[in-house]
Amino acid sequence: MAADNAQAIVIRTVPFSETSAVVTLFTREFGKLRALAKGAWRQKSAFDAALDLLSSCQVLVFRKSSDGLDLLAEARLESRFRVGSSLLAFHGGMYVAELLDVLTADADPQTELFDNAEKTLRELSDYDGHDDQIQTLVIRTELEMLRMAGHAPMLKGCAECGMLLENRGRTAFGMLDGGSLCIGCRRGKRSVVSVSTDAMQALLSLAESENSWRTLAVSDAIRGEMRAIMNTYFAHLVGRRLKIAPLLLSSLRSRKTRSS
Repeated sequence: MAADNAQAIVIRTVPFSETSAVVTLFTREFGKLRALAKGAWRQKSAFDAALDLLSSCQVLVFRKSSDGLDLLAEARLESRFRVGSSLLAFHGGMYVAELLDVLTADADPQTELFDNAEKTLRELSDYDGHDDQIQTLVIRTELEMLRMAGHAPMLKGCAECGMLLENRGRTAFGMLDGGSLCIGCRRGKRSVVSVSTDAMQALLSLAESENSWRTLAVSDAIRGEMRAIMNTYFAHLVGRRLKIAPLLLSSLRSRKTRSS
């Protein structure tokens, strides 16, 4: 059993015994790995603080050819995710980790996906900006991850016939069909929602421009609409509602309650 070095993001840790843990890593070189870290909770170990959730680290792992757990030999911390003044930023980081888990299969390397997730986590770590930008950053990250995984929603044209859609009022968005639907293709479809023009334009802006999340100016109502669309789209894609997704939407609802 050969030992491999890899750059990794810690996306989950589960206790295995009083001193050991099963760690889920998303690595740049090998994709998602599940490994046993013996002695991870000991005061002095080969892992130190490198296995904290959302940390970036260099790991040495013995990869097994069978379906059993890999063995994590050591981990060296490169960057720790720090919770700053925004709880939403932490929820955003945990959501990125959940997306990495549900959108990928084990041992399927996706370098671009790793780089995108790591970049987002760096933005969210020790975040001290406005929560509005967290919402748009997370949606931008979701759209990029969907594109890389081959599940990007169709936003400009009809997901069924490919016809370009004109900006006229609201747009039918088919959760099971992969995006926008023209009037003709909308008939008889299930799980279709009506999306406002402003929300569609905001989603397009986030999908097409890497840094649009920094300057996109939309109302809380449009942010909430986009968040609800993404939550529902992922729920249909993976067959269940993601655990962290409701926390992202609840922060917008709580703000609305405080302001009313």
